[in-house]
Amino acid sequence: EKTVPIPEKLNEWAPRPPPEFVRDVMGSSAGAGSGEFHVYRHLRRREYQRQDFMDAMAEKQRLDEEFQKKLERNKMIAEEQTAKRRRKRQKLKEKKLQAKKNKLEQKKQEK
Repeated sequence: EKTVPIPEKLNEWAPRPPPEFVRDVMGSSAGAGSGEFHVYRHLRRREYQRQDFMDAMAEKQRLDEEFQKKLERNKMIAEEQTAKRRRKRQKLKEKKLQAKKNKLEQKKQEK
C-alpha cells in the first residue's frame, strides 16, 4: 500500500582534476620540512589514484567496444542464417507452386 522510494543510480566516482599550479613543489626529502612529506605523500597518492582511474576507464571503454563488435558480428551471422533459411523456404514454395501448375496443365491436356 505504501510507496517505496527507489534510489537512483549513483554517479561513478571520479577523481578531482590535477591542480593547475603546484606551489612549493618538494619531494619526500631534499629540504622539505617535517610536515611536507605528508603533503607530498597525499599528492602522490591522489595522482596514483587518478592514473588508476584513467586506466580503468580506458579498459572499460575497450571492453565495451569489443562487446559492441561482438554483438554486431553475432547480428550479422544471425541475419545471414535467416536469409539462407528464407531462400530455402522460398525455393521450396516455388517448387510446390510449379508442381501444382504442372499438375493443372496435365489435367487440362487430358480433357
